[in-house]
Amino acid sequence: MMTLLDQADMNKLSSESTEAVAKGPDWPGWIAEVCRLIDAHDEGVPTLAELSAAVGVSPYHLQRQFKKATGLSPRDYAAHRRLDRFKQDVRNGESVTSALYGAGFGSSSRLYERAGETLGMTPASYGRGGKGARIGWAISDSALGRLLVAATEKGVCRISLGDDDQELIEDLHAEYPAAEIVADANGIKTKLAAVLSILGGDDSAAATLPLDVRATAFQWKVWDCLRRIPRGQTMTYAEIAEAIGAPKAVRAVGRSCAVNPVAVAVPCHRAIGSDGGLRGYRWGLERKRKILDMEQEEVKKTDR
Repeated sequence: MMTLLDQADMNKLSSESTEAVAKGPDWPGWIAEVCRLIDAHDEGVPTLAELSAAVGVSPYHLQRQFKKATGLSPRDYAAHRRLDRFKQDVRNGESVTSALYGAGFGSSSRLYERAGETLGMTPASYGRGGKGARIGWAISDSALGRLLVAATEKGVCRISLGDDDQELIEDLHAEYPAAEIVADANGIKTKLAAVLSILGGDDSAAATLPLDVRATAFQWKVWDCLRRIPRGQTMTYAEIAEAIGAPKAVRAVGRSCAVNPVAVAVPCHRAIGSDGGLRGYRWGLERKRKILDMEQEEVKKTDR
């Protein structure tokens, strides 16, 4: 399951993937106006007919060009921004009920129905930094150093690589400061085994591994594209942006890779610069180089 990112990164990504993209030289100014109209709508989503009448283009043309520019349909963009407003208000101290209506949900049931698919926990728990959520973790040795896998009851929420166990554990606590975090090697041994299988060459394990992480709709598009890159191959950030229908959002693609919390399950190591060079990797460029070398060697052995 993929869920929405926190406010600080959301602000950066929203500007990259929506209005900043819409203001690019190849896009008409009405796309940014559509973003503003959706943001200003108090409840629900403006219809395509309403939006097209406001900016003077046909509904079909609006839908097609808006998605091409931002990577999202107007409806997806509206849902993305509404949840963004809810989370910002909760983090600023608003009660869940107040934030819920302020974001335009209209009823608590509409938000709670989507909680599993958008927040990864109940809205109230999210607002308290994960309070009430239980996260079990285990650490194992791997071909890339020490490997930490952490999971809620819904799925894996963290896969980290490093050299120091204590640092990996401290990073997990920093990510979920209010959650109950416990060592639970037995409880998540199946998930740990699946991650080790991915590292060992079994990408099919990634497709069935349940995830419980926060992500924007835009990030999910990037991560989904990354998961479709064949083992041993790479794509440039620009190629990924093109593939998800947002060719001007190259920097946003890079940021989406940088904030990926589940190493190897979402293979952000397969994203490279336009010149073929390796760019930033949150677990270190040497690990990025090593895992790419490992994968390419595996493919060579298979082809022999």
